[in-house]
Amino acid sequence: MVKTAARGGRHRTKTWYGEHITAVRCAAVVLCLATLVVVVRHTKTPEPAASGGPPPVQAVRYLGVFEPDAPRSYAKIERFAQTVGRHPNLVMYYSGWFEPFHKAFAEKAAQHGATTIVEINPHRISLARIASGAYDSYLTSFADSVAAFGHNVVISFGHEMNGFWYPWGYKHVPAATFVAAWRHIVTVFRQRGATNVTWLWQVNSASPKTGPVRDWWPGSRYVTWVGVSGYYFMPHETFDYIFKPVVADIRRFTRDPILIAETAVGHFPNQASKINELFTGIRSQHYLGLVWFDRNKASDGIYKGGNWRLEGNPVGISAFRTALGTTR
Repeated sequence: MVKTAARGGRHRTKTWYGEHITAVRCAAVVLCLATLVVVVRHTKTPEPAASGGPPPVQAVRYLGVFEPDAPRSYAKIERFAQTVGRHPNLVMYYSGWFEPFHKAFAEKAAQHGATTIVEINPHRISLARIASGAYDSYLTSFADSVAAFGHNVVISFGHEMNGFWYPWGYKHVPAATFVAAWRHIVTVFRQRGATNVTWLWQVNSASPKTGPVRDWWPGSRYVTWVGVSGYYFMPHETFDYIFKPVVADIRRFTRDPILIAETAVGHFPNQASKINELFTGIRSQHYLGLVWFDRNKASDGIYKGGNWRLEGNPVGISAFRTALGTTR
């Protein structure tokens, strides 16, 4: 009897436990479904984008500008920032040999969140003597000022050296001499503790009048960024036409980041589409950004210069703001 009752007890206990678990599971399912309904009801479904609206514009990492009154004044840079709806984070000025580092200008730029690019150009200076150390007193003074400044500074030397139009470049100076001078300058700065320098090696876009860029390459140990100058001189020119050949040559010997270090689009009937193409090309190729040459050099002739200024040019301004993504 006890044995039979025991078997019966075990059977009843098992039955009750199974029924209890089943009830709990059913309740859990009901609770989950109810929760799901609440979540669905209270979760806002993203609304579709307005039909025909423009997609969001991807920001370029660096927007730079050159204004002709730099480094004497910062006023035109501030005006450029108001014009395009964004303050540039690179500001450029050109520096003659023996010209000191303009620390006050660089400090003003830093206050606006911008890094200064200094284009040091050795007009009427022997590159061989630079390489030999003849001008080290000037270089050490400049390097010490940059080191004391503390913030990052971008420095270029002898830009567009693959072109024939500057006395430090192609057909004027052996490429090996330029390379030796470049390496010596970088070495002096490093020895003086100016480690806050980004070294910008800047070439011109390729043409029948430029030399092979590889000959002028100092080596990756002496270069941080590669800069390319290229302008839309004519309305039929394209981003690929201007930049693709020289970049293809550059990519044969370095993968260093590329900055379009001087550029602008002429005042053509299709200027707006060309400005958009410029920004699209920079984004698609993952370049660092661009430095807009905001100067009117139209009196120099079409192949020596042009009117590159945005101010006073409503079509250019609108296109620039749209391409930059600052149109409201």
